Amino acid sequence: MLRKLKKFDYFKPSTLSEALTLLNSYDGQAKILAGGTDLLVGMKVKGQSPRYIIDIKGIPELNNINNDSGQGLTMGALATIRAVENSPLVKENYPLLSSAAGLVGSVQVRNKATIGGNLCNAAPSAETAPSLICLDARVKIESLTGERVISLEEFFKGPGLTALDKEILTEIQLPPRKKKGIYIKHSPRRAMDIAVVGVAVAVTDDNEEGKWDDVKIALGAVAPTPIRARNAEEILTGEKPEFELIEKAAALAQKAASPIFDVRASAGYRKKIVGILVRRALIHLSGLSKEGDR
Repeated sequence: MLRKLKKFDYFKPSTLSEALTLLNSYDGQAKILAGGTDLLVGMKVKGQSPRYIIDIKGIPELNNINNDSGQGLTMGALATIRAVENSPLVKENYPLLSSAAGLVGSVQVRNKATIGGNLCNAAPSAETAPSLICLDARVKIESLTGERVISLEEFFKGPGLTALDKEILTEIQLPPRKKKGIYIKHSPRRAMDIAVVGVAVAVTDDNEEGKWDDVKIALGAVAPTPIRARNAEEILTGEKPEFELIEKAAALAQKAASPIFDVRASAGYRKKIVGILVRRALIHLSGLSKEGDR
């Protein structure tokens, strides 16, 4: 049931400095509005009632996607999920992120939702987070006193909680590393539903020996924040992928999960699905014959 919105004051700053000044002036009472696909649902359905809304869509420097062969990819926080999905720069250099972005909600949602908002909402099931973690993403955070850059893993502190403190996330940065990867989402429907479990895997190959030099496995919706399955990564790194090794890695990834029981799935079901999806992702990236996928 939709609620009647309580009265709030609305601001639409045209500069980042103005937005930060407003955010500091109304500390604890203000919410940042970007795409609004999470904030407005929170207000209309979940009873959130911020006293002040600061709409940052009018700050042009926050809406961009750029790639430099030496520096990597940068995405302004206001880049829409649809723009990330369809960007030739993202598709060519980071196809893992493009495919994950294409699984967020519906086309209508992706046209409004922003990459920065998807991360700042800090939902454990956020579709883009596991893929970005696998791609070694860092985020630039700005305040009235300066800026800092931290890893995306450090950014998440809990469900709905981030490292932001009177700050605004302004940019997502990806290093120029060539990785192949896959994101698999398990949900009742392909579109609209949030992930019951999300798994992203990214690897780099040693083309001479067929070993994986670097392996990242990130899990969504199975812990208070998106997490890495580090033990699974460790046994795969520097090794040539084989079915037996993949089975062990999938089991370790399953152990890393600590999901909750809710209306969408039981904890035990989620843990089981983690193992299945990690195994499926690793077999896909290894190129091993489907005949061995039993």
